[in-house]
Amino acid sequence: MRFLAFRLTFLLPLLALMLSSCESPNIAAQIEARRAAIAAEPPGDYYIGRRFRIDHTHFWGYVRRPRESWANAKLVVMNEKVKLTPDRLPESPSGDGNAFGFDHNQEYRLKGYYSGRRIYDPNSDLKLVEFVLQDWQPLNSSPGWLFKPNEKFNGNQLMRVEPDSVIQR
Repeated sequence: MRFLAFRLTFLLPLLALMLSSCESPNIAAQIEARRAAIAAEPPGDYYIGRRFRIDHTHFWGYVRRPRESWANAKLVVMNEKVKLTPDRLPESPSGDGNAFGFDHNQEYRLKGYYSGRRIYDPNSDLKLVEFVLQDWQPLNSSPGWLFKPNEKFNGNQLMRVEPDSVIQR
């Protein structure tokens, strides 16, 4: 009995490690492919934006510089005084048309700048950087995962903690 307990104590973690490592090469390959794609982006005076929508929140999504990782992207509130965002539509669709947030997880090439202001979003309780949008072009309507290949979006929460955006109480 003691031998069986020892074998189970030793073999179960080993089996778990072996099974989890089956997924690692695939995830590692996806991460490396994403890294290579980002490294191949043309340099320039523009940003890459990924629409990230959660109901009842006022942030727009993530914005990063070309050739920078999504890990460095900032969650932003868009200032539309110059140009409206692509999904500036009614909250509810009319007929068969699109509605606000139809473009969740789509990527755009953005022209604009950070204003230096932080905007409070009461529904997410975050204070986020403001991005003044000057122009946009669609880049990719189905870019896949944002931060990790195995992430699952549930529609109700962010995929990561936004440390610089939390309100100190």
